[in-house]
Amino acid sequence: MKITLSIIVDDQDKALAFYRDKIGFIVKEDIPKGPPGAPRWITLASPEDPDGARISLEPNAYEFTKAFQQELKSRGIPLTAFMSADVKADYERLTAGGVTFKGPPSEGDAAMPTMATLDDTCGNWIMLYEAPK
Repeated sequence: MKITLSIIVDDQDKALAFYRDKIGFIVKEDIPKGPPGAPRWITLASPEDPDGARISLEPNAYEFTKAFQQELKSRGIPLTAFMSADVKADYERLTAGGVTFKGPPSEGDAAMPTMATLDDTCGNWIMLYEAPK
């Protein structure tokens, strides 16, 4: 078995553009599931581990998924987290590319890692965190 993490998104095309063009993930699969405009099976992976874990961009097609996504976002809770080798460098790179963050990265300490939370423009907060050294 391999891990695929589903990320609920309000627009698959916008999400694909964000995660591919802004974050820099690579498309592994983009398979139509019906006529043009129908949901697609879209998975992406990190270029740092292209054969590792993937994210799947899942449309929020049900009222309960929309409500869940909206509740998390309104409370400032990240849907998921991505590990970064250098959160501050990724923050600078992504900010320069137009990605919006809640604020600059935290400093981190022995109890909490350095972290920053970004808006994926598709209805989610996503946390970047740095593994403790």
